[in-house]
Amino acid sequence: MAESVNVRITGKLIKFVKDQTGPEGMYESVSEYIRALIRQDYKRLEEHRWQRLYGELEPGMNASESEFIEVGAEDVIARNRGNQKL
Repeated sequence: MAESVNVRITGKLIKFVKDQTGPEGMYESVSEYIRALIRQDYKRLEEHRWQRLYGELEPGMNASESEFIEVGAEDVIARNRGNQKL
C-alpha cells in the first residue's frame, strides 16, 4: 500500500516544479516528478556506495601475488581467537 507524503513549497521552487510538469514539462504530474527525483537520488547514493566499496577493494585487486600471505583456516581461526597474528 502506498503512503502519502505532503510537501509544501513556495516561490521559485513551486514555479520550477510547475515548469517541469504538465503539458509543457517533461513529467505529467508533480508526483511523477518527485518520484523520479527520489529514484535519481537513490541511484546516486547506491553508486556512491559501490564506488566506496570498490575503492576499499581496489588495492587488493591490483596487488601483485607477492604481496599476499598464504594462510590456512587454522591460521584464521587462531587469529580470530587472538592466539596468533598473521
